[in-house]
Amino acid sequence: MRSADWYGGNSRDSYIHRAWMRRGNPDSAFNATRPQIAIINTASDLAPCNMHLDEVAQSVKNGIWEAGGVPHNLPMVSLGETNVRPTAMLWRNMVAMATEEMIRANPVDGVVLLGGCDKTIPALLMGAASVNLPAIVVPGGPMLNGTFKGERLGCGTGVWKFSEEVRAGKMSQEEFNNSEKSMIRSKGHCNTMGTASTMGSLAEALGMVLPGVAGTPAPDSRLLQAAHASGARIVDMIAEDLKPSDIMTTGAFTNAIVALGAIGGSTNAVVHLLAIAGRLGIKLTLDDFDRIGSRIPLLVNLQPAGEFLMEDLFRAGGLSAVMNEVDKYLDRSAITVTGKPYVEYLKGAEIYDSNVIKTHDAPLQPEAGIAVLRGNIAPDGAVIKPAAASKSLLVHTGKAVIFESVEDFHARIDDPNLDVDENSVLVLRGCGPKGYPGMPEVSNMAIPKKLLEKGVTDLVRICDGRMSGTAFGTVVLHVSPEGALGGPLAKLLNGDLIELNVPARTLNVKISDAELAARQPSAAMTKALASPDRGWEHLYIEHVEQAHLGADLDFLRGASGSQTPRESH
Repeated sequence: MRSADWYGGNSRDSYIHRAWMRRGNPDSAFNATRPQIAIINTASDLAPCNMHLDEVAQSVKNGIWEAGGVPHNLPMVSLGETNVRPTAMLWRNMVAMATEEMIRANPVDGVVLLGGCDKTIPALLMGAASVNLPAIVVPGGPMLNGTFKGERLGCGTGVWKFSEEVRAGKMSQEEFNNSEKSMIRSKGHCNTMGTASTMGSLAEALGMVLPGVAGTPAPDSRLLQAAHASGARIVDMIAEDLKPSDIMTTGAFTNAIVALGAIGGSTNAVVHLLAIAGRLGIKLTLDDFDRIGSRIPLLVNLQPAGEFLMEDLFRAGGLSAVMNEVDKYLDRSAITVTGKPYVEYLKGAEIYDSNVIKTHDAPLQPEAGIAVLRGNIAPDGAVIKPAAASKSLLVHTGKAVIFESVEDFHARIDDPNLDVDENSVLVLRGCGPKGYPGMPEVSNMAIPKKLLEKGVTDLVRICDGRMSGTAFGTVVLHVSPEGALGGPLAKLLNGDLIELNVPARTLNVKISDAELAARQPSAAMTKALASPDRGWEHLYIEHVEQAHLGADLDFLRGASGSQTPRESH
């Protein structure tokens, strides 16, 4: 056992390590054959979606003890998407780095990863992959369905919908405030197919979750049962030396991309999967998402692309039923934390409610995976989620209406004199990894009030930032290179003709290459860019990579392994 490097022997140092860790533990806790297991726990009262993870951790502990291991709760930085500013994405890489370093620094032989809110599962997987000790994920699970006036109310999605109705004069402020009390009904993360639900599902498709667990609602007692089983399983994984690099292979990423299309998952999964692959040395590219996943049929009828919520998906058969329908696209060699092929667990998985889960031959949409766009606006790529877009806008040409920053957008979007109509293309720049910093979820820009009042509910919108997985609309995201790097987005002018053609996978401004090259980046955008002179933000801006590479820090790509560090005494 790796932990024997701390606890084994009779030296002064091993005495110190054992003595300080006894705290009522039996002598057998330090047996050289008994694995020490860290439960990387992102519970936090300020990350509301993760508040309940201490309870989940206790069930994991029970499973570890039962199987002969020794559990240790290891609190980790927790990122609550709804509260932290300027954006949780700014600290995803910090959490990944802290996870990696704390696993390596401590006397542990394997880890259980507890995450829920959007950035926590990706960060934990990135960190664990870089150490490459046996690891298993227990997703925190979605909250129960919300309801308002007898209708399903999806968290996130309902916010975007109702806030626009208030601005359009279709909903009163009082009704809007009342709906707030109905949205969050229980513990758990977002109940729409947002980023949290997506990444919990993709962690299972990657093989890092016990099959059938992802999507179990947070209040459901079966989540605690699964946590107990996961605690027991990590003990066996250590004995088998089954590591993340054995599970998250190229084939596993193929399966995750197929899952992303079939569930109508969040665009944020693109940057997360790219970053996780980068830690494993797997050559995953933006083009792989289009090649593998863009023409996968959408089978899950969930908000924001559909009608239902995660609780409905769970009772309708869950992820296994969905993946059984797209079995023919899956890599059959990819295994799970059980050591067995992922596809083996899909056999016989049934759809119990065909309103929620559609079949491969009668899908909600025939082609709904993430589409990758390129052109003179996005030479290194941009993404769009056709499942959440207006079909009438997937091929569109319109004049650019430029916003230099989020503050500029908020100040002018409802100006009655804003030169905008239903054919316009809204462009928000300076919101990429370096520019904001951290790629905030601001790309699903609100529709101008004067257009809402005319019944316009969607416009083409383009940004170098991200969009909440709970959001919807014809939004082009993750434009790379970003404006802050002087990318073409920074050179667009009001009135430029923008041409979007999703079927052709293109995004262009209708000017010559020579004219575009001759233009200078917008001075107003440049003035609004972040410019920290110390701390994490400074380090982040200096080293963060672009969206098409996963927005990891350049010095964190790859892995440093699990070797035991030098003695501390």
